[in-house]
Amino acid sequence: MVFKVLVVDDSTFYRRRVREILDDDRELEVIGEARNGQDALDKIDTLLPDVVTMDVEMPVMDGISAVKAIMEKRPVPILMFSSLTHHGAQATLDALEAGALDFLPKKFEDIAQDRKDAARLLCTKVRLIARRGVGIKRPVLKRIESRKFPDNAPKPAFFKSSNLLTGRKDATRQPTVSSIKASGKRYKCLAIGASTGGPVALQKILVALPSDFPYPIVLVQHMPGTFTNAFAQRLNSHCNIAVKEAEHGDILKPGCAYLAPGGKQMLIEGSGSHKKVVITDANPSDKINYKPSVDLTFGSLAKAYGGDLLGIILTGMGADGREGCRLMKDNGATIWAQDQDSCVVYGMPQAVAVANISVNSIDIDDMSSCILTEMK
Repeated sequence: MVFKVLVVDDSTFYRRRVREILDDDRELEVIGEARNGQDALDKIDTLLPDVVTMDVEMPVMDGISAVKAIMEKRPVPILMFSSLTHHGAQATLDALEAGALDFLPKKFEDIAQDRKDAARLLCTKVRLIARRGVGIKRPVLKRIESRKFPDNAPKPAFFKSSNLLTGRKDATRQPTVSSIKASGKRYKCLAIGASTGGPVALQKILVALPSDFPYPIVLVQHMPGTFTNAFAQRLNSHCNIAVKEAEHGDILKPGCAYLAPGGKQMLIEGSGSHKKVVITDANPSDKINYKPSVDLTFGSLAKAYGGDLLGIILTGMGADGREGCRLMKDNGATIWAQDQDSCVVYGMPQAVAVANISVNSIDIDDMSSCILTEMK
């Protein structure tokens, strides 16, 4: 199948650049270009693309407004291009909240050091969201104004994928469960890993947790370093629990979620009830594709907490988290996966399901209620 693509950007040069890359892929065909959001709306009606690439900053109608209008008028999968700035991060998160499925940095050198790798990743992401379509459940957001961190907790300042793990609808899957019975198992920490589609999925879960949630939460989301602080701030403003970008030396506290900073690695160390965050620079010689890496963080959690963990793998491309979850399970932890139908990309959850590491596949709409049932 060949997926039809509409490229939207106010720069003629950038539109041509994206077109050349996408047209080199046998599964993709650029059927049109648009200069701004309004132009895109007009052309979507006539060209009927399978997927749209969208710039954020454009005249006449910007990318965020265009995403909202497209989702209301004629929904289509959208990949956003954005700058790696604080403003770009906020705008991209707004676009994802409005209905866009994924994003990439606009500068290709920020995607990968090798231009061929950057082009390959772009084509892969466009294919994946085109194949997935727009049938993704979106969260209903409720902003919580009365936000406080636990005492003494610092307040925030403001991918290689195998063919098996590409989110195809014929992928191996576990049956979806909508509810669980409490196992009675003892827990001391909740750990969640995610990639493509993760920002919306994480928000869906965390907004439903109460302020007196009795355990610390460790979050690993594949995301650039300039995005994670903005994302933590956004989650903190929406949630009853406290959410912050993790800092070196943070002591894990109940009712607080610690988001791994992008571009670095996060480990959890300590004994007894005294567990702390260790942030390290990513070492290129380690040959680890993801910064932060779910595998590294979850592996450290397995050592720090033993089996007193609930680990969850959410939507994402590739298999990061599988080996970390394996270590957690070998130590007695419980592992869940997001189910295929509610994933943007059923890669990371499928990896733990196929390896018989996860015991449940759960719809994202039911995940928070299952967490509260299991960890009460």
